[in-house]
Amino acid sequence: MGQEIVASHFRQQDFDEFRERLRVETGLLLAGLEESAFSSRDGIGGFELEAWLVDQGVHPAPVNKEFLERLDNPLVVPELARFNVELNGHPQLLQADALSRMESELTATMAHCNRVAAGIDVSVLTIGILPTVAEDELTPRNMSDMKRYRALNEQVLRLREGKPLELDILGQDHLSTRHADVMLESATTSFQIHLKISPERAVRAYNAALVASAPMVAVSANSPYLFGRDLWDETRIPLFEQSVAVGGYAGAAHGPIRRVTFGSGYARESIGECFVENLEHYPVMLPMNFETGEEQFSHLRLHNGTIWRWNRPLVGFDEDGTPHLRIEHRVVPGGTSVADNIADAAFFFGLIFYYSGCADAPEHSLAFASARDNFYAAARNSLSAQINWLDGERGPVQMLVLDRLLDEARQGLESRGVVAAESNHYLGIIEARVRESRTGSAWQREYVAAHECDMTGLTRAYLERQQQGRPVHEWKL
Repeated sequence: MGQEIVASHFRQQDFDEFRERLRVETGLLLAGLEESAFSSRDGIGGFELEAWLVDQGVHPAPVNKEFLERLDNPLVVPELARFNVELNGHPQLLQADALSRMESELTATMAHCNRVAAGIDVSVLTIGILPTVAEDELTPRNMSDMKRYRALNEQVLRLREGKPLELDILGQDHLSTRHADVMLESATTSFQIHLKISPERAVRAYNAALVASAPMVAVSANSPYLFGRDLWDETRIPLFEQSVAVGGYAGAAHGPIRRVTFGSGYARESIGECFVENLEHYPVMLPMNFETGEEQFSHLRLHNGTIWRWNRPLVGFDEDGTPHLRIEHRVVPGGTSVADNIADAAFFFGLIFYYSGCADAPEHSLAFASARDNFYAAARNSLSAQINWLDGERGPVQMLVLDRLLDEARQGLESRGVVAAESNHYLGIIEARVRESRTGSAWQREYVAAHECDMTGLTRAYLERQQQGRPVHEWKL
């Protein structure tokens, strides 16, 4: 969905032409994977961090157009809502001090954003769901002025035959509401981690990302509140799934498939299976026909951008034009600090390197249904969730991380040449957070309980601590 389009209304002919081009490009992708036409360079990491703009009352400030014009930084771009922006980093080869370089760059970008934001009396804040956001602020009047967002809203409602979206989340409280447009999605802000992979390693790495999703969401949970209700530890997961609730073809072999999904199974022989599923099971949503050659995969990439797997394979291009594959890990919310964000990335990279390199593939020991159930259990209850692990082990995520996964992530990082000081530092942040049971969600709930405050008081306290730059396990109540 990073691609802008030039129209927001479409004819049946547009859909027919797009489907044919999508079919051709999917075939070309499969052939390219078979013929080793994709880049063999891998182990390169990156990120996208979605953030909120908030006013002096810590409510959403729909001023991203003015903010971005003043900022004039190509690493920071608009998001769906006028009160959201996205911060990007340059890809880093994951060896030596790559993680520190990621943190330094993100810290500098965030500092630049904060300076510019202060000039228009707003602040930049990263969190999974902003506690102060109200449902009546999630309307088309606050949608960023880009055609792809208007078209997305129109097409979701078309596929739903005009029926409103229904939000129903049962957590510590119960939230049930109906919403007339896709702007609920803009309440979910993420730290999306990218890992470039070679075709030879793609199946193992993709499956490892699925297996790792439960511990990743457990250690990073930062979204307990929505519209004043206390719901899941990572409420962003059900909110995003229900905010674009459009499935696949009703007559498909495996029935309707959600567009925001954990997936339908592990990859077996090729990562191309995900793109075949895109072609065969998902209606085209944005039939923008490009004049580019089929080797640019423009239609395949746009269609893939309207299917939000929690672990999404992406097609991109090296600087010399060679196509490459990436995994986009989408389960992590916007973090409590820059250091916490990079620690989450380090944990993910380490687990993927470790599990994709194991002699015994973890997907052979953990059924896909168990990996999926683990993910939703961890989204509900984060570190206290009971999950199944490899070879029939079962227990709380917290103990699994402390007893096993941190050491495995450390081995994974160091196997790729990340220096020990780097892995120890960033994984040490994860260890302290997990040992003290102090995720962003846990801190938010503890603060509300200690101060009996409303969502405004919570958000003010959260912003103050985030601006101090310390990881969340050091935050005081």
